[in-house]
Amino acid sequence: MSHTIRNKDKLLARIRRLKGQMEAVERALDDAKPCGEVLQLLASVRGALSGLTGEVMQEHLHEHVVHAENEDERARAAEDLAQVLKTYIR
Repeated sequence: MSHTIRNKDKLLARIRRLKGQMEAVERALDDAKPCGEVLQLLASVRGALSGLTGEVMQEHLHEHVVHAENEDERARAAEDLAQVLKTYIR
């Protein structure tokens, strides 16, 4: 079973919180809230998204690199993670 499926409820709960935070940003913009308030909301969204991404990356590393069934799987998973990190840090 995929670790994302095994942790599905936990990950979906994080996504629902992110949706709520994005809706708060939208409301703040609709209500013409001060820039500082909008920026604070955006920082919260960014932090929550980084946390979600980090959790999935950590699980991937643990499941597919550390506990890989064989060297081919380990190499493939490490390369997948390297590509994701390359995209993530841009």
